[in-house]
Amino acid sequence: MDLSTMSYGCTASRDAEATLNLVLRALELSGQRGVLLSGWASIGKGRALPSHVFSAESLPHSWLFPRMAAVVHHGGAGTTGAGLRSGVPSVLTPLAADQPSWARRVHTLGVGPAPLPLQTLTAERLAEAIREAATSPAMRQRAAELGRQIQAEDGLGRISELFSQYVDRWGRLRRDQG
Repeated sequence: MDLSTMSYGCTASRDAEATLNLVLRALELSGQRGVLLSGWASIGKGRALPSHVFSAESLPHSWLFPRMAAVVHHGGAGTTGAGLRSGVPSVLTPLAADQPSWARRVHTLGVGPAPLPLQTLTAERLAEAIREAATSPAMRQRAAELGRQIQAEDGLGRISELFSQYVDRWGRLRRDQG
C-alpha cells in the first residue's frame, strides 16, 4: 500500500465526524494507508484511528507531500501550490471560494482526477479518485514533470524583478508629470 495525505485541517466542515468517517472509509476502499492532517478543524483528534492511518495536527507540506502517492485536500491556494510543487497527483474536494477553480485547474493540467465537491462527496467516489491518482502512470508522470518545472522556478527572484520594474516605471511617470 502507498500513502495518501488527507489534509482537511482548515476546511470548515459542518460535521467533522461525518467527514472523518467518509475519509476513513475511502482509505479502506482504496487500499491505501493515510496521513490525516487534522489542523484547525481537529478532524480525528482524540479518536482511535485504524492502524493504516497516522494522524498529526500539522506537518510541513514541503516535507510530507513528496513522500505520498497522492495528496487529498480541499483545494486552497497554498495547499494546491504545495501539492503541485511536490510532483505528486492531487485529489481535490473543493468547498468554497477559490477552491473549485483550483480543483478544475489541477484536473485540466492532468495532475489530478476530476474535482469532487465536498458537498456531494462519497467514500466510494473518493476511493476511486485516490486509486486513480495513486496508480495512473500518465497522471503521476505529468505531476512529476510539473513539480520539477515549479521547483526550477525562482518565483521570489521573478516577483522582485517585476516589482522593481514597476517602481522604476512609476517613478519615471511621476517625474514626467512633475
